Amino acid sequence: MHVRAVAVTTTALLGVALTAPLSHARADEVGDDGPTVVAHRGASGYAPENTLAAVDRAAELGIRWVENDVQRTRDGELVVLHDESLERTTDVEEVFPDRAPWKVKDFTAAEIARLDAGSWFGSEYAGARVPTLEQYVHRVEHHHQKLLLELKSPGLYPGIERETLKVLANEGWLDRRHVAGRLVVQSFDADSIRTVHDLKPAVKTGFLGTPAVSELPAYAEFADQINPSYGSLSMSYVSAVHAFTGPHGRPLEVFTWTVNDADTARRVAGYDVDGIITNKPDVVRDAVD
Repeated sequence: MHVRAVAVTTTALLGVALTAPLSHARADEVGDDGPTVVAHRGASGYAPENTLAAVDRAAELGIRWVENDVQRTRDGELVVLHDESLERTTDVEEVFPDRAPWKVKDFTAAEIARLDAGSWFGSEYAGARVPTLEQYVHRVEHHHQKLLLELKSPGLYPGIERETLKVLANEGWLDRRHVAGRLVVQSFDADSIRTVHDLKPAVKTGFLGTPAVSELPAYAEFADQINPSYGSLSMSYVSAVHAFTGPHGRPLEVFTWTVNDADTARRVAGYDVDGIITNKPDVVRDAVD
């Protein structure tokens, strides 16, 4: 694997109102013997994914870990969106009908800020916006939550690792308190995760996928987590991952995705996974509690 060159860009703030902190009725971490529950793209089963409303909904449910996806606009802003295209989760076809295929990388931050990212999910979320990474971490911090941040398709965005770390540093997310227990950076791209580790070794990292057991020693050099889809999991694989020590001197962890029903949650919890990523974090939490 080869590390790509990285570059620095600056980010601009797009204004957003901040709600009052929400009380946490229950902790997301089920206990010393149970897996951590992570709200996938926020509580995306109940609010439009990757929006501030989804972060708020996770907080209302008492979920302390949220996951998000980071991409880059044409003018260098980091925004939170899952798909490479804006088509599925915004009204970009109506606002910019002649700009197909509506790739995130082809739009400026100001153009994306005009889009409605909530109406597709429900009329009550009309007017929700695609947040910048700065806005997203502000909201997560506001609720005293923790962040599992995915670098989405980093091959499309050379240098996004350094840029993401720069935003996190500017927002206070690379201090000892955050890197010790409130932040993980993950990706399907092993080179990208190795780059994050090389740039900021203190940051905990995760690889999305199911490497062969024979490949785990190489991943353990730069990844603290191996995070596979639940369909690829077995108890023996989880045990094999746990047998290796990661770059911070602790056993590798397994966070699995995307589990949305109680039966599957109980099954993967029985494999001794460390975390479960879910669109319905209350359902999973209650199942494994």
